[in-house]
Amino acid sequence: MPYQWESQEEPVRTLKLWPHQSLQPRGFVIFIGATCAMLLLPLLPLLGSVLLWLLLPFLATAVFGVWFAIGKSRKNARILEILTLTDEVVRLERHTPKKDVKEWECNRYWARPQIHDKDGPVPYYVTLKGAGREVEIGAFLSEDERRALFDDLCRILPSRA
Repeated sequence: MPYQWESQEEPVRTLKLWPHQSLQPRGFVIFIGATCAMLLLPLLPLLGSVLLWLLLPFLATAVFGVWFAIGKSRKNARILEILTLTDEVVRLERHTPKKDVKEWECNRYWARPQIHDKDGPVPYYVTLKGAGREVEIGAFLSEDERRALFDDLCRILPSRA
């Protein structure tokens, strides 16, 4: 699961969330190598032909396009959210791929987890509400993971209705 409680003991609890990375660096190298091999295999009969040199730039462009798209996707997935809970404060930090840090802080008594089944940007959208703001948490998680995250947050931040 792409989130983990770093510390569970009171008075400070820390939760780290990150997007799922299905393609690790070794898998990326294997995928690009296999793509190159599959694109070059049909070119073997064209060795020594002018047609090879006419097709090669297009195939190189295709490989570069796949490389660039996967690299951009991997860079955009470098998000880290850190939720810190103390006796007094709930603090959420979001580290973006551009090295920006967005912060939200609220008195723990007023912090409320909320789940939006259908009216959020993604199904089962989880937010934290407090201090006059509502911030998203774990929007990059899958539906099941967002539901589990919401259950965890409800256990730790019980409602005071």
